[in-house]
Amino acid sequence: MTGQTTQVPRPLAFVTGASRGIGKQIAIALAAAGYDVVITARTVNEGEAIDERSGVPLPGSLEVTAEACEALGAAVMPLPMDLLDDVSVDTACRLTVEQWGAPDVVVNNAIFQGPGTTSRLLDTPFDALEKSFHGNVLAQLRIIQRLAPTMIDAGGGTIVNVVSAAGMFDPPRPVGEGGWSIAYGSSKGAMVRATGTLALELGASGMRIIGLEPGLVLTERMQALHGNEYLVASGGASTTPEVIGRVLVWLVTDPGAARWVGKNVHAQPLATKLGYLPADESG
Repeated sequence: MTGQTTQVPRPLAFVTGASRGIGKQIAIALAAAGYDVVITARTVNEGEAIDERSGVPLPGSLEVTAEACEALGAAVMPLPMDLLDDVSVDTACRLTVEQWGAPDVVVNNAIFQGPGTTSRLLDTPFDALEKSFHGNVLAQLRIIQRLAPTMIDAGGGTIVNVVSAAGMFDPPRPVGEGGWSIAYGSSKGAMVRATGTLALELGASGMRIIGLEPGLVLTERMQALHGNEYLVASGGASTTPEVIGRVLVWLVTDPGAARWVGKNVHAQPLATKLGYLPADESG
């Protein structure tokens, strides 16, 4: 029939840790690129978040992220989710599939931010180590187990795990003197190693697995807790969450990103090559 148009469904992305920082800007960048988004985090409403270690109030919420994504034309499903609460993880995955279907893109960005992540091994309670591995490894693998089968049934998709250089290299100094903790580095290292293995296991089913290493990124949390301390220490070798969001969109939409499937990509050098960063600002 003439005079009628068929509306093409927007692709769907599932983004964890989207209340602030990298996750927030990834969700916004995906919304700008034409995706509807499911966003998860513990902080639902603005003003609720307090840093567990310092007691400092933190800006950011699913409420604010949802408003920004909706302003770009995206449909948004904000879902409260705690990485340490398996029921909340399962519920977020189930509601996504039941209400909106299989995601095209899953971004495992959220991590555990609690006690033990900034202390030396002999000063770290064992339950804090368990929480680090639960929040930084097991929850991510749980999400993949829950969502990847639905994505495969729908023809495949892309999973991006936000990894860390702390899981790739030795720290320059001990934690507290410019390095990172064994809880953080070893748990993030597990997801670095997962990239290639998951790509081998799931690639034949139409799944693309990529590890995205952001480098030093000046987030709202870092600004609230440390001011310009990290910027000064890095000599300016850092970037903003918005740049990481742009790189993520390129990785999940551009055919040229195929070379990164099954690999861990350093975001800031890639951002420079793509023209998202001046050469002297890459990490």
